[in-house]
Formats: sequence, structure tokens, C-alpha cells
Amino acid sequence: MKDNSSATTLIRPVIPARPTTGLWWGMLGVAAFSFTVPFTRVAVGGLPPLFIGSGRAVVAALLAAVALSLARQPFPRGAQWARLAVVAGGIVVGFPLLTSFALTAAPASHGAVVIALLPAATATMAVLRGRERPSAAFWMVTGAGALAAIAFAFAQSGGFGQLHWTDLLLFGAVIAAAVGYAEGGLLARELGAWQTVSWALVLASPLMVFLTALAIAHQAPSGTPVEWAAFVYLGVVSMFLGFFAWYHGLAIGPMARISQVQLVQPVLTICWAGLLLGENVTWTTVFGGLAVVLCAGLAVRVRLSP
Repeated sequence: MKDNSSATTLIRPVIPARPTTGLWWGMLGVAAFSFTVPFTRVAVGGLPPLFIGSGRAVVAALLAAVALSLARQPFPRGAQWARLAVVAGGIVVGFPLLTSFALTAAPASHGAVVIALLPAATATMAVLRGRERPSAAFWMVTGAGALAAIAFAFAQSGGFGQLHWTDLLLFGAVIAAAVGYAEGGLLARELGAWQTVSWALVLASPLMVFLTALAIAHQAPSGTPVEWAAFVYLGVVSMFLGFFAWYHGLAIGPMARISQVQLVQPVLTICWAGLLLGENVTWTTVFGGLAVVLCAGLAVRVRLSP
């Protein structure tokens, strides 16, 4: 059958479907994101949380604007702007601000408890938004992985105890990020991976510049070199470069399957928290980490229903 036949696909996706390649791109993004909670915890030790949450987005937006200009990327069209607003609301505004305020009081290991719910939340959003139909086996392995990740994080943090205001902020951050990931993964198939996150950053930049100026007017940021270095990482890697890899992996898809790679993130996060923040890394970390990685490995290999 010829390419110009009506039975063929006329519009090819920006990124071809290669699940194995998508898995590795997703892992690279997760590795970059795994430092976000510990470095946010470091930064809030001396810098205001509003400045961190908004200022890191401003740094990333400047980089995004330069990249889009140098690559001479065409502007999004029509409904793509509205979809970019959804992405920006989730990953540029919602997640950074909510986690920054939450981690002023909650330790990094406690934050990892809630962050462990993000893969399941992203998979759910992917099914609802992307019309994917995972099999029952997929959901069983996903549930087991989420429970393993939560149990591991509970063991490290001592559990929730009472539901504090920080927990509500972290739950809100998970929902915001899941919506942004799902919509961004779909939009990346049209605009490209790095283009999607770059346009989302640029779109949200006026609001984030205003919030950054407000934070500086209220309290001038003054931190140690280590705290400023953590802030730079949050702006350059967590908010910009990490999303290049993550959205590229989600765009290759299947989105619900690639999202399960993020089950490894709480393991890495607590390991980095142990190294950077002095938290104890016990045998529970070793065995719990192996359990979470095993579940994640099984989840990404479960075949999706046609």
C-alpha cells in the first residue's frame, strides 16, 4: 500500500513509538527529579519558599526562551495554548510552589512518602486523558509497586501520624504534577518534548516573575552558597533539563507504562537525602529499594490491552 493511500496514517507523530527507548529516557528524567525534594529542603533552609517556588521557574523560563529562539521554533496553535496552560499549571506553578512551602516543615523523607503516589496518579490521569486501556495485570502490579513505595517511605519517615498541613500541600502537589505530566506527555507528541516544557515555562513566566518580585519585596533572599547552588539546580535541572528527558519518554510511551518508572524516585530521593542531609540509610533502605525497583520493572513490562 502506498504512503498516499487513505488507509495509511497521514500525520506521523513527532516521536516514533519505541517503548524501550522511552523507558531509558524516563529513567534519566526520574534520576534528575530524584534530587528535587532534597535540594528543595536544602534551599528552604535560608531562602523564602515563595522565592524558591517561583524563582526557579523564572530561571527555567529564561533558558526556555533562549532555546526556543535559537531553534526558531514555531508558535503553538489554537487549542495547544490551552493545553500548555494545563501543563504550566501543574508542573510550573502547582508542584514547585506546593512542595516548597511543604518542605519548610516536612523532612525530605516525609515528602518522599507522598511523592511515591505520583506514578499511580500519573497512570490514572494518562488513562483518563490519553484513552489508554491498561490490563488488569498492569493495575495489579501498579498497585503493588505503589504500596511497596509507600511502605518503604513510611519505614524511613516514621509514618504520617496525624494529617498535617504539609501533607495536604504534598497531596496537592502530586495531583498537580500528575495532570501536568499526562497532558504534557500527550502534547509532546505534537510539539516535541523539550518544546512542550519550554512553551509551558514561557507561558507561565509573567505570573512567576510577579510572584518572585513579590517574594523579594517581602523578604530579600539571603542564603549560603550551598543553598544558592541547590536553587540553581532546581531551576536549571529540575524545572528544565529533567523535563526534556521525562516528556520525551512519555511521548514515546505508552504513557501509563513509562510513568511507572517513577516508582524508583522515592528510593533515590531518600538515598540522596541520606547523603546530603545526613539521614540514616539502613538495611530497610536496601531491601525496600530492591522491592520498589522490582515492582517498577514488572510494571513497565506488562503489556497494555489493545
